[in-house]
Amino acid sequence: MWPSAAARGLVILLVGALMGVDPQQLLQLMGNGPPGAAPGGRAREALERELTPDEVQSRDFAATILAFSEDVWTEQFRRAGETYEPPKMVLFAEGVETACGNAPSAVGPFYCPGDKTVYLDPTFFEELEQKLGGSKAEFSQAYVIAHEIGHHVQNLLGYSAKADRARRTSSKTEYNKMSVRLELQADFLAGVWAHYGQQKFNFVEPGDIDEAMRSAKAIGDDRIQKNSRGFVSPESYTHGTSAQRTKWFRLGLQSGDLDMMKKLFDLPYDEL
Repeated sequence: MWPSAAARGLVILLVGALMGVDPQQLLQLMGNGPPGAAPGGRAREALERELTPDEVQSRDFAATILAFSEDVWTEQFRRAGETYEPPKMVLFAEGVETACGNAPSAVGPFYCPGDKTVYLDPTFFEELEQKLGGSKAEFSQAYVIAHEIGHHVQNLLGYSAKADRARRTSSKTEYNKMSVRLELQADFLAGVWAHYGQQKFNFVEPGDIDEAMRSAKAIGDDRIQKNSRGFVSPESYTHGTSAQRTKWFRLGLQSGDLDMMKKLFDLPYDEL
């Protein structure tokens, strides 16, 4: 069961100071840095007004997932003899400046390796349900956030650098295949997070997995391309098909086996 509002408030204290969300492209920083350290340099202004109830709910829920992920990944890294460095998280509206460049909200949730930050526009979840046929249920949102934190884990483990080298040295088609591997690995890591998170916090309720699967299917390349233009171009896939995304999330959820994450990069592409 997800924590109460009071419990979430306690979690927020554990993960650091939270800034406000301003709908006019201001930022909310979730982390330990000062307001002026937020990408874009405008987070200080966001403190000058009260948050709406919806903004408070989005902030608190994202903070809860961030805290849960820190517990899970700190333990998993410790088991591997490594030290986990938690990411920051920024909630934004309309657009945001990052170390990876400027991004409009249309890009959806994303992770920037350059500043080790997850960027999230909460309105994405409305679009996921209304336009893409996904779900905005809480565990579905948790899956999306956990996927982006999965990219942070990849960054810490060197997989992001490997993909970046491929971008510079490979053809577009080959790089797209590397991108698919990276995205499916992040789906797998989201499943691993849920696997160990359920053991620690018992937060998965009946129907939660089905809601996450619904969203994973909704953001498959094949489904998005078919819905937007009526046909698909497999050579242009960058995130994987609906079937692939649900497959790898479920494998992570069922196994919790991080060794399988490494094997994903070695599998023939047609076996993903």
